[in-house]
Amino acid sequence: MMARPPARWHSGRMPRQPRFFYPGAVLHVVQRGNDRAPVFARAEDYPFYLNCLLDAVRTHGVSIHAYVLMTNHVHLLLSPPTPTAIPRMMQSVGRRYVGRFNFLYGRTGTLWEGRYKATAVDSDHYLLACMRYIELNPVRASMVARPEHYQWSSFRANATGIYCPLLAAHPVYEALAGSRDARTAAYRSLFRAPIDEVTIASIRDATQFEWALGGPTFCEKVRALTQRRSERAPLGRRARG
Repeated sequence: MMARPPARWHSGRMPRQPRFFYPGAVLHVVQRGNDRAPVFARAEDYPFYLNCLLDAVRTHGVSIHAYVLMTNHVHLLLSPPTPTAIPRMMQSVGRRYVGRFNFLYGRTGTLWEGRYKATAVDSDHYLLACMRYIELNPVRASMVARPEHYQWSSFRANATGIYCPLLAAHPVYEALAGSRDARTAAYRSLFRAPIDEVTIASIRDATQFEWALGGPTFCEKVRALTQRRSERAPLGRRARG
C-alpha cells in the first residue's frame, strides 16, 4: 500500500483575485494604515501626500474624481488608462511618502495595511453616490460638521469650482449642468439629504471585499470583461470566476 503524501500546509485564505480593469472603468480605492494606525501625524504630511499623488497621477495618466485623506486611511475615486496604472501610481506614492514618514518619525517597516482595496463602480448609478460617500467621511467621523469645513478632501473643488490640479471631472459629474456654476450648485444640492443606509452599506461591502458596486447586469458585465469574480456568491452556490 502506497503511503499518502504529506498534507500541504495552507493559510486558509482565498487566493488574491486580479485587479479590476476594463476600458472606462471607475474604481474606488481605499488604503488603510497598518493596524489602523495614523498615516498622517502632522499637518504638513497631508500636502506632501497630495504632491506625491499629483506627480504619480501625471506620470501614469490616472484621472482622480474625488478623494479624502483621513487620519488613518485614504479614499480615492479614479479612472485608470491601463491595467498597471493604479498599481504603479500607488507604488510610486507609497515609496516616496512612506520613506519620508519613516525618516521623520524614526520608524521602520510598512505603513500601510497590506495592499490597497479597489472595487469597480457602476458610474451610471453609483459615481455621484461614491463621490458623496468619500467627501462626507470627515462628517461621519464627527471631525467636522460640514464637508466644506474639512481641508483634505475634494469637496471644495467639486462643490464650488475651486481649481484643484489633482482632479479630473468625470462625464457623469459634468452632465449635472452645462456651466461650472450650475454644475457646482447641482452638486451641492446632492448633499442636502443624507446618503441612505443601504447605499452606504453597499459601498462599504463592495470596497471591503472588492466586489463590483452595481446591480446584477453591471456585475455580470464586469465579470465578463475582467474574467474574475465580481459579486458575492448566492448562498448554496459556488462562485464563478
